[in-house]
Amino acid sequence: MNKPIAPELLAIPTGRYNTHQVLNQALPATQFNAYTGDVVLQSAIARDAPWAEARCTALGALAGDEQVQELARLANRHLPELKTHDRFGNRVDWVDFHPSWHQLMSLAWQHEVPNLSWRTQEKNGHLARAVLSYLWNQVEHGTACPTGMAYASYAGFEAEPALAIWAEKSRGTTYEFSRREVADKPSVVIGYAMTEKQGGSDLRQTQTTARYSHSADYHGATAHWYELTGHKWFCSVPQSDGFFTLAKVDGEVTCFFLPRTLPDGSFNRFFIQRLKDKAGNKSNASSEIEYAGSMAIRVGEEGRGIREILSHAHLTRLDFAVGSAGLMRQALTLALRHTSTRNAFGSSIAERPMMTNVLADMAVEVEAATLMSLRIARATDLMDSDEQEKLLARVSTPAAKFFNCSRAPSIANEALQCHGGNGFIEENPIARVFRESPLNSVWEGTANMMCMDVRRAMMRDPRTIEAVLDEVRPLAGQDARFDALVQHTDQLMRAALDDEFLARPMTEALARVLQGAELMRYSSTEVSDLFLATRAPGTSGHWGSHYGTLAGGITHEAAGRIMRRAMVSK
Repeated sequence: MNKPIAPELLAIPTGRYNTHQVLNQALPATQFNAYTGDVVLQSAIARDAPWAEARCTALGALAGDEQVQELARLANRHLPELKTHDRFGNRVDWVDFHPSWHQLMSLAWQHEVPNLSWRTQEKNGHLARAVLSYLWNQVEHGTACPTGMAYASYAGFEAEPALAIWAEKSRGTTYEFSRREVADKPSVVIGYAMTEKQGGSDLRQTQTTARYSHSADYHGATAHWYELTGHKWFCSVPQSDGFFTLAKVDGEVTCFFLPRTLPDGSFNRFFIQRLKDKAGNKSNASSEIEYAGSMAIRVGEEGRGIREILSHAHLTRLDFAVGSAGLMRQALTLALRHTSTRNAFGSSIAERPMMTNVLADMAVEVEAATLMSLRIARATDLMDSDEQEKLLARVSTPAAKFFNCSRAPSIANEALQCHGGNGFIEENPIARVFRESPLNSVWEGTANMMCMDVRRAMMRDPRTIEAVLDEVRPLAGQDARFDALVQHTDQLMRAALDDEFLARPMTEALARVLQGAELMRYSSTEVSDLFLATRAPGTSGHWGSHYGTLAGGITHEAAGRIMRRAMVSK
């Protein structure tokens, strides 16, 4: 039994035990604009899409908005819940979300994150939309999954007359969480259900089958309907309005589109088996699903499903490269705000020489990742009119997806280190960023898959190698270190044609040479010089295996200027 506190102890002034006066705590990363405070983004838009300035400014304000960041925290705190049946026992296969998820989705759609490139008639719509996606990935990452899938889906809708109504609705800017039929909705959310447990990324191993049912008018065009039977191992955003999926017809993989709600208003046979308990991306529902007599519209010809779905893959991969660069930028912003507003040993942490080294190194890595992803977005804008850009995009997109998505965890880890123990607490947003950081690397094709795709493209069309070299040749002779990087990349590209073992070093070299070229063209001399001094072949003595190992004549003062260049302002 507990003894009561002695009266004489109760009489002691509480001030004697007042140990909780809060001193020297870092300021939150709020009250800034992630666009207007970012010199890299502003310069890119000024060069290539000045018409998008107002859109980017408006969205950039959300990343530093305290209330919007609270929505992001809540959406990841209160997780999606599977609702298989209603209270009367009817099978509904739906997902319930915290209101914060829907508020975030509404903001994303309102700001044209999923579809600016399909809505605008202005030049470089894909690049402008990439900047919006980059900014949105600094707002909340789980909702960036449906925005990216909606962006890529338009390519499939546009090519199939029966899905013209879906193309129209995918350009909508009013988000609606409902199960109404597509004709009754202002916009749609789209998902993909491709992988199966026996095959993973090898879509040729698809076991789901499809049987022709009938052809009928569907919103003014003829749709060919099939019954699907099978199981999908990974289906994100299972509450979407419709899904692109794969099934075999007479043993041949074919592409289909499955609406959740059928034309007569009834719910399609789409059974959610369970939600995945993921390491990160907590706000977003991912699931296993089952088809049993599920009705779907054939997209393209029978037996050409993988080719059909790969026409979307370029856009999803671009969005992952952009999204991971945005995540890296958020991690850097959080690290800069924490270290610049918390003191240690007589100055801000950011001004301590070792920390300046770390932050400058991270800033260079993030800027390089950003410029590379925007270069690919620019190539995407020109793919239909410029063969050189098409060839370059073919290899640089999977290369950037591989490289940026693989580098994101290293930046997130270093940013967490900048926070110390505070960063490992879920109240701090860097903990969420850290858990999120590996995601893009494994979705839509792992690192090895991307490197395999780069090599396969080069083997099928050697002109892709020349396209890479043509991209960087105009810079020849300006810096011997860059010339060495080009030569190194050229040798690896040709050697990898004969040896798959070299596919990863070749793809990394390809990414680095594209980054170096973009930095030389558009960054400050100080940043591009540091990049070449540390990332080019033969300069390993100037850089270690971790961030913050800048040496070889790179001074604290120069690193400080680069660090301050990366800081966002109000």
